[in-house]
Amino acid sequence: MFDSTYGSLTVELIVGFFALLLLTKILGKNQLSQLSPFDFVSALVVGELVGNAIYDDEVSIFRVLVAIAIWGTLIYIIEILTQKIRRSRSLLEGSPSIVIYKGKVDFKALKKNKLDINQLQHLLRDKGAFSINEVEHGVLETDGTITILKKHAFDTPKNQELNIKPSPVPLPLLVILDGEISKKNLETANLTEEWLQKEIHRQGYKECKEILYGEWIEGDALYLQAFEQSPS
Repeated sequence: MFDSTYGSLTVELIVGFFALLLLTKILGKNQLSQLSPFDFVSALVVGELVGNAIYDDEVSIFRVLVAIAIWGTLIYIIEILTQKIRRSRSLLEGSPSIVIYKGKVDFKALKKNKLDINQLQHLLRDKGAFSINEVEHGVLETDGTITILKKHAFDTPKNQELNIKPSPVPLPLLVILDGEISKKNLETANLTEEWLQKEIHRQGYKECKEILYGEWIEGDALYLQAFEQSPS
């Protein structure tokens, strides 16, 4: 039997869900793409606020919404401050640190950022450098990742250095995804659904629903992979 407790829980979950969704939309994509330590703590706090409304009967959903609004406003103010006042960025967001300079590890910078050699090696391997000796410069970013410039002997040669003539770099577009046609990408590629259907039939498929994804690159044939087909 449907209890009023479950009804209240359902309402609180729905309200909390849309409140958090609205908060992320207002704060912008940088809250998701650049997860700084402060952003991580903020996410935990907001999650705890919603959790209190769900599991604590004495905490009303209205109080939680007010708390989320206040917390979100504070984060938004900080974002505005860092955009408008350049000097506040290092204080509120931190600043990048050079941890490797001219092939030498700066141990003072590592100590200041609470890093050891093993952690530094892990960050370097994530960037494709399996030896510290391969790196000429390394910058620890504010979100905890590292950006590196490899030494000349270990760096990937550029097309310009190999005297390779420039050629257009087309953008791959998914025109079919999970059995559905992407009309937006078709329009971007100046293609029609009639053309796409002919290509599907030409490659031995009956309808779009059979296709897991279809990728189109200008100058190349349409690539199709069916749901039951394993990637080659």
